[in-house]
Amino acid sequence: MVLTSDELIGIRRHLHTIPELAMNEYQTHEYIKQVIASFPQTNLEIKELPELPTALLVLVRGSNPQRNIGYRCDMDALPVDEDNGLSYASKHPHVMHACGHDIHVTVALGILNYFSINQPQDNVIFFFQPAEESQSGGKVAYDLGAFSGDFKVDEFYGLHDNPQLEPGVIGCRNGTLFAGTTEVNVTITGKSGHAAYPHLANDAIVIAANFINQVQTVISRSIDPTKCGVITFGKMQAGVIRNVIAGQARLEGTIRGLTQKMIEFIRQRITEIAEGLGLSFNCQIKIEYNQGGYYPVENDPTLTRNFIHYMQAEPTIDFVETDPKMTGEDFGYLLNKIPGTMFWLGVGGPGALHSKDFLPKEDAIKKGVDAVIGFLNYRMNSEGK
Repeated sequence: MVLTSDELIGIRRHLHTIPELAMNEYQTHEYIKQVIASFPQTNLEIKELPELPTALLVLVRGSNPQRNIGYRCDMDALPVDEDNGLSYASKHPHVMHACGHDIHVTVALGILNYFSINQPQDNVIFFFQPAEESQSGGKVAYDLGAFSGDFKVDEFYGLHDNPQLEPGVIGCRNGTLFAGTTEVNVTITGKSGHAAYPHLANDAIVIAANFINQVQTVISRSIDPTKCGVITFGKMQAGVIRNVIAGQARLEGTIRGLTQKMIEFIRQRITEIAEGLGLSFNCQIKIEYNQGGYYPVENDPTLTRNFIHYMQAEPTIDFVETDPKMTGEDFGYLLNKIPGTMFWLGVGGPGALHSKDFLPKEDAIKKGVDAVIGFLNYRMNSEGK
């Protein structure tokens, strides 16, 4: 039998009680396998990755496959203390599904359940992905060759829940949905000394202040005002006591851009500023960048037009075209390698994503399942080709 709304909510609530951090989703992995084991197995094939043990891929074999359609959901949680007073609150101290990945997994299981009973025309590959919040689980899986052989994916789809949209609303746009992100770490090495003798030292704090001020001009003076980019340094460490000039300073920040080209341009300008300050202050400035798999989520133009057309035309679905967001998502790496579309599922409710009081409305789950099933069936038939 196809899972009912109440059964889907039960699955989501159990997932909500067992949140796990990136690369440690062992209970979640086992529970997902248990749920899938209750489905008809005739057309299912499961693939696991020894090098990425919490990942899970499930192939639903089609009746007359012309393509392999991938559907991805992420499954990790965040180091957040839950504050919702729920009967099904997290049982794991200091860990919470504050980004709604329990919703993501439940919707995927609902779609998988339907196609295990109603054999699809094309092959459908479900990717239950670990480590979206950190460690780039999508990139790790891709680089391990997860999507090869029978599990090769021709086009990928995935959703992210959105508390700013009403429950069940589907939001999407052509172009970039989420920004790409890059971590940037800066180590400034000057020379420590007595506060009373600054001429005998080389103050790393003064250099850091100049560096931060100059970097902020990259957005305001080096980028077209109609384009988007963000540079934020959220952490700075320097010095040991008030009367000793700091000989070293460390800055930690993030770069965000709506295209990979923009991110690379910002990185280039930061490096150039560091080189210039290194000469002018006679110091060493070391820059480290780490992007991992957090590329911009750039939706494929053709596939996304097709997706939006279906969602707009289907009378049972509320669709809105959304603006791009500066939040990051490692689905961007997969879309950099495989064409596809990411979209929003409205979940309403109080609390923002990543907050301790995030509380999505569960009636969004069945609406999301039905919308995606409808689209995938449309995509598989002649009208959707």
